Amino acid sequence: MKLLTSLIILGSAICAAAEKNPTRYESLKQEMRQSIARGNAWLSAQQKPEGYWSDDGLPAFSALALTALVRDPNLNRKAPLPATIESGFTWLLAQQKEDGGIYNRGLSVYNTATSTTALVAAGREAYEPAIVKARKHLIDNQWDIGQKKETDNKNDGGVGYGSKNDHTDMSNTYLAIEALALSKKIIEDGKHGEQPDLDWDAAAQFLSRCQNLEDTNDQEFASSDPGNKGGFVYTPGESKAGEEKLPNGRTALRSYGSMTYAGLLSFIYAKLSPADPRVIAVKEWLGKNYTLEENPGMGDEGIYYYYQTMSKALSAANIDTLPLDGGKEADWRSDLGGKLLSKQREDGSWVNTNGRWMESNPVLVTAYTVLALEQIYDSIPE
Repeated sequence: MKLLTSLIILGSAICAAAEKNPTRYESLKQEMRQSIARGNAWLSAQQKPEGYWSDDGLPAFSALALTALVRDPNLNRKAPLPATIESGFTWLLAQQKEDGGIYNRGLSVYNTATSTTALVAAGREAYEPAIVKARKHLIDNQWDIGQKKETDNKNDGGVGYGSKNDHTDMSNTYLAIEALALSKKIIEDGKHGEQPDLDWDAAAQFLSRCQNLEDTNDQEFASSDPGNKGGFVYTPGESKAGEEKLPNGRTALRSYGSMTYAGLLSFIYAKLSPADPRVIAVKEWLGKNYTLEENPGMGDEGIYYYYQTMSKALSAANIDTLPLDGGKEADWRSDLGGKLLSKQREDGSWVNTNGRWMESNPVLVTAYTVLALEQIYDSIPE
């Protein structure tokens, strides 16, 4: 069943170390299961009569809510889907355009990528034609400026919000890469005919150009100073965390947490080896900057996006305990699960007091958090 396949991919491989003590998370699993149920009950109650969740009709908000609902470990998978989920997917599919994108007022990549991931998680064969069309839309939005098949422009290989007159960035690129990787099995059997694919080599080059690692980044901004080496910025030449003067007189773009986890996850989906120096460096930065008190480099800005991306990246990287600076290790599942449980409000929702990147919206933040909890839950061995 494709739903099972999707959950296996999303949950990633299970670490051998965790398998040696499969009962160590039993209490956390039960707490998370209850928390997920409360969060999804709150999300279900926020659905509009037409089937969507966002006041402005952004498909991404509905897609995130639907993914959270359909991945719920409390869901009876032998019974028909609840009406909330059925009407939500009906609305979401109705937003698909002739170009394959699932959007309504722009931001086509962001909305299409999150919608594709939701449709894959549902595991329904009837959704496959829509997924195939959405995949092509994402692939069509990969940049290739200048000489074709040459990464001569710093944006080449990346993906932006959907307009090639704007920019590419790590957030849209990682979401597109994730959606394409999770939906790949749908086109592999040839049932839908010959299908295009992302230029993965160009994507890996773009990812490298967003990483502070001078040995593999050909952009002038790249810095291998101890504070930034291995971490990621938003797009080549720009960091949402700003810049800093280094002792050697250079100005470095600051690496920050959420984009660095997005970078690790993207490297994994691009099939870079764990022995690749880029993968080694990103893990080292994450170990040096491990915290749940903030989105490193950004404070509380985008912290729930950070939590969700952390859960996905560490699961996909098959990391049981994350090596930290100084020889210690972090049990990230217990740490992150406990942090998220402590932040749930009485009504079952979550929200960020810092509203940047729309995190004052409890629908968005609750979906992020439920998905993070589900990711942790799925990564724990039976």
